Amino acid sequence: MKRRMGEDDIAALSALVEAASHEDGHRALGEHKWLDLVQGGREGFAGFVASEATGRRRVIGYAQLSRGLDSWALEYVVHPRWRDEARLRSDLVAAALEEVGRQGGGHVHLWVPKPGPDDDAVAESAGLRRGRDLYQMRRRLPVDGAQASVATRPFRVGEDEAAWLEVNNRAFRGHPEQGSWTLAQLADRESQPWFDPAGFLLHEEGGALAAFCWTKVQDDDHDGGEVGEIYVIAVNPDFQGRGLGRELVLAGLEHLAGLGLDKAMLYVDRDNTEARALYRSLGFVDDHVDRAYTGDIAARSRRTEAARS
Repeated sequence: MKRRMGEDDIAALSALVEAASHEDGHRALGEHKWLDLVQGGREGFAGFVASEATGRRRVIGYAQLSRGLDSWALEYVVHPRWRDEARLRSDLVAAALEEVGRQGGGHVHLWVPKPGPDDDAVAESAGLRRGRDLYQMRRRLPVDGAQASVATRPFRVGEDEAAWLEVNNRAFRGHPEQGSWTLAQLADRESQPWFDPAGFLLHEEGGALAAFCWTKVQDDDHDGGEVGEIYVIAVNPDFQGRGLGRELVLAGLEHLAGLGLDKAMLYVDRDNTEARALYRSLGFVDDHVDRAYTGDIAARSRRTEAARS
């Protein structure tokens, strides 16, 4: 476990992530986790590395833990050549959950993209249960016969951060990943190669930020081309119930189509039936499911730690 990975560590883990991503057809480690890894991590960050016992000691597995406002988030990656080693994933998850206990315990989300029976077994062995399912939804571009009817403007770096953070964190209050953004996290995103303020659309009314749609362009795991993503979208709670969500989705899709992209995607919680219905009405269809396995980990006392040592 390290607070900050060195360049050699990051290179080795990057090779692991790339090998797993190529095998699985999707990014093996979520964006939030990857940025925590390469930029040092927030409070509660921990990384657990499994390496070959002999030879070049290639990294064959990795688990990463980060603390949110009300819960912990955990992901793991295993090299394709080592996935028959049944205990490897279980050992990585167990090490991370022990660290949660050492840091006071709490509620945990173990995120797995496109989960299968082996992932169910790993979660069960760790005492975790099926929790949130996150749908990736897609549609073709452009959107025929529908245009946004509200005005938007691009995000202004250095001016709009405070207003955006306030609206985002209010709109996503209680959300384990999105509801506790900080200025440092937003600055991290602004420094990424994919960040484009022209695709970060804000809708204002009476001088207040009423809604926003933040888009991004990324490599498409499906075919190696590019896909436009509705990255984050929300309506200020003071302006809800007026159809602004639909209008901002349309504004985001228009922007992405204007870049010459022919497909768009987004993520939405299975239980967010209202949002899923909205996206379906705009032509999105389900592509695949990512899953969070959840559980509550007790704090480990010093006495317990001493007895184990």
